[in-house]
Order: sequence, then C-alpha cells, then structure tokens
Amino acid sequence: MKRNIYIPFIILTISSLASGCGSSKMSYPEPVLPLSDNAFVSYAGTFKIGSYEYDADYGTIAVPENRNKTASRLIHLPVIRIHARSATPREPIFYLAGGPGQSNMNCKPFDTLLVEHDFVMVGYRGVDGSTTLDCPEVVDALKRNDDPLSEESLRNLAHAWGASARRFAQQGIDWNGYTIPQTIEDMEAVRLTLKYKRINLQSESYGTRVAYLYGLMHPESIHRTIMIGAAPPGGFLWDSHMVDQQLNDYALLWSRDSLLSARCPDLTGAMRRALQTMPKRYLFFSLNPGKIKIAAFGMLFHRQTAALVFDAFVKADEGDYSGLALLSAAYDYIVPSMFVWGDLASKAVSADLDSVRIIATCTEASNSILGSPMNTLLWKPLLYDRIPIQPLPEELRILRHSDVETLILSGSVDFSDPPKNATYGLLPYLRNGKQIILSEFGHVGDLLYLQKQSTERMMASYYNTGIPDTSGVKYIPMNFNVQWSLPSIAKTAFLTAALVLMSLAAGIFWIAKRM
Repeated sequence: MKRNIYIPFIILTISSLASGCGSSKMSYPEPVLPLSDNAFVSYAGTFKIGSYEYDADYGTIAVPENRNKTASRLIHLPVIRIHARSATPREPIFYLAGGPGQSNMNCKPFDTLLVEHDFVMVGYRGVDGSTTLDCPEVVDALKRNDDPLSEESLRNLAHAWGASARRFAQQGIDWNGYTIPQTIEDMEAVRLTLKYKRINLQSESYGTRVAYLYGLMHPESIHRTIMIGAAPPGGFLWDSHMVDQQLNDYALLWSRDSLLSARCPDLTGAMRRALQTMPKRYLFFSLNPGKIKIAAFGMLFHRQTAALVFDAFVKADEGDYSGLALLSAAYDYIVPSMFVWGDLASKAVSADLDSVRIIATCTEASNSILGSPMNTLLWKPLLYDRIPIQPLPEELRILRHSDVETLILSGSVDFSDPPKNATYGLLPYLRNGKQIILSEFGHVGDLLYLQKQSTERMMASYYNTGIPDTSGVKYIPMNFNVQWSLPSIAKTAFLTAALVLMSLAAGIFWIAKRM
C-alpha cells in the first residue's frame, strides 16, 4: 500500500527528467497489405499545440528490418508531419529524440519553428513501430531488492540480457537490424516519400549522434542541424572522474552562497559521508545504496532536480535520511520502465562497444564521490556475458569530418552530456560547426525551457539564416533552494501512509465491533 502512495510524489519529483517534449496519444493508418518496401499510407488530421491546431498528416511506412540482408522481413513505422503556417515553407525540420530506448513521436515543437517549417517525426525502429524490443527479463532483473550495482545483481542482469537475446532469436527478430544507420535510412525513406530535397535536423542527446552520422552518410540531404546536449562517439559511456569534476563544479557554485556554505561548507564531503555512514533502513523503508546512486545520477541531469538531490544529501549528512529513502523507492518505479531496453542495447552497444574502455570506466577510484552508477548498470554486465549485437562498421564508430552546418547547444552543468565532450570530442570535426554553452544550464530540458523564448528565437534564426540570434540569452544563476524537498515529500508520503493505515484499522475495528 505504501508504494501506491509514493507514486504521485515520485512522479512529480522526477518529472523534469523527460527531454522536454510532451507526449500525446496518436492513431495511425494500418499499413498497406501486402507490405512492400517504402509503401506509405497516410490520412489528414490536426495536431494541437496549446490553443492552436495545425494541419497534419498521420502516416505509416514499411521498411526492411535489416537492409543488410536481402531476404529481410518488413516492419512498419509511424510518421507525423505537422504543416507549417506558411504557404511556401522553408526546409522541414526532422526531429530526433533522446534515448536510446525512448519514443521519437512525443514532441510538441515550438510555434516559432512552425511558422516557416514543416515538422516531421518518424518512429524509432525498436520502440515506435510494429516490433518493440521489450525485455521483460531485464526489467525483472532490475526490480530485484538487491543492490543493482553489486556483482551478483550485475551477473543476474547479464543472464537476463542473454535470455532476451535468445527469445528475440526464437521470435524471428533480427536484433542487428535495430541500429543507428538503419534508423537514418528510415528517415531518408520518409524524406524521399514526402518529396523533400533537403531537411533540417533538431536532435536531442542520443538523437545528436543520429544527426551526426546522418550528416556523414547523407550530407547532400541535410541543410542545417541543431544538436541540443550533444553526445559524440563514445558518449554512451560516463567516466566517474568526469562525474566527480561536475560535482565539484556544483560544489563551487554552492560555496558562493554564504547561507548554504555556512550550513554545509563541504557539499561533496557531505555526499561522501552520507553514503558511507548510511544505515540499511530509514524507519521501515530500505536504503539501497545502488538504487540511491542511480536515481540521484539521473536527477542530476537537470538543475532543478539536482538541487533536490543536493538538499537530500546534506540533510542525510545531518542525520535525516528520509530524502535518500525516497530516492531508493523512486528507482523501483522509474528505472525499470524508463527505456525499451532491447532498443537501448542495440543502439548503444553497436555504436560504442569497446571492452577496454568499458573496463576502464567501470573501475572507479575508491575515493569517488558518486562513481558512475549508470555506466556500471548499463555496461558492466557485458563483461560477464556478451550479447549478440554486432558493432557498426569502424568508419561509423570513429570521428570523421563533416561539412554540415551545425549548432551545438550545451549546458555547463549537464551531467548526461558534459559540454567538454562536444568542445573537444566533436566540434573540431565539424568544419561548419558552432557551440553555445549556457552557463549553469543542465541537459535538454534546461536548454529548451529555462529561457524558452530566447531558445525559440535562437533556433529559428539559425535554421533560417545560419546565424543563431543570442540577443535574448540571459544568465540565470543556479538556485539551490527548493520549495518541496525530498525529505518533505517523503515525510508527507509516510504520514499519509500512516493515516491511511490507521483509518483502515479503525474502520475494521468499528465493523468488527458492530458485528
């Protein structure tokens, strides 16, 4: 019962982890039967954004499951085209969402972009189409009560990946067909079907890798690209040393606030102490160190939820572990269902599998503040049991020069895709690339919505002229103050649970007495 009461509080707390584009239910036409390669069917409808309804097309396209095999079966993917307001629109914008393992159909684009550009969403194979790479074996392994970062849990997770692979093979699913290059060819098929000569790309996080490779594979198809939170090759791995550096950057910002620094003069030290001295339980709720680290790492992606994490650790260092108990509970509801795990594996492993680097990044220094929990969870199981996903050709796994006009938007405190990764690991290979780093911004949600109007203006001007209009960008200092802290949310949930149980007990006692 207590878990059901937790759910609304947890969802409210973690909500800003989403990439920023809102979701909505859509329906699509049934594919043309019998299926043929690139067969497309659509119907006209509307797409509502705020109070305005845009003309839109809802379509379904048939594509090969694996274009590298002549006898590959066909799968079908959804397509949405939102029409521009202009009767003579400029190059359309194709959307590439983050992930991998998440949908590409849930974006509500900025109105400013729709003035002169069609906006197109093509379903990600493995998530949105007729074949979804769900892995219930992996989900069950992630839901165990053990520490998810322990050796035993990671071995169990490795066995779960193996079981999923065998089941895919028995179902006739070609796991090696669900890669980034195949996704790019899906986009190309839609571009040609809709008769667009060249397109713009709006990419976010993982989607920026798709955009970069798109520019290498089909440079003649791309007009301009905007990358929001860029993930260059190797970006699916997180280094614990980088995580520590980012936490130290936050600690420096914390120290500039006299009230905060008086309360806690050493933010990273408080985090270390809280994790090292943490009991196994808070009241009758579990404090699972691995779950806490994973949930905390995810919430550090955006500055608003990062403030909640730091507040919870400082309070834990003061003896109040209720906020960390809520993080531990949040893991059970959020992480196992966060991704379509088979799609995440097919995209990430084929692109970034490098056993030497996996071992290096999974070996954390003993004095690391938080370690690299997502890195350990996602990659270390591959050291115990390989899954049958083939790597991409080497030319698609290494950095190569691109002439596509590209704008990179980065946040200085982005834990998911640190700006240095793009500055030193991608920008030198973009001959027509620019990077704008917004001070004290985090990942995609911050970059899109902390200064929504200035971001819209910047993106629209870049697509139209190649020059981003940054005149409206203002410095927004990091705010560590929280209105509803995790300990407050947790205690409210605990009190609510206690009141519900007391009410049930009183009701049962009253009924029994009457009987």
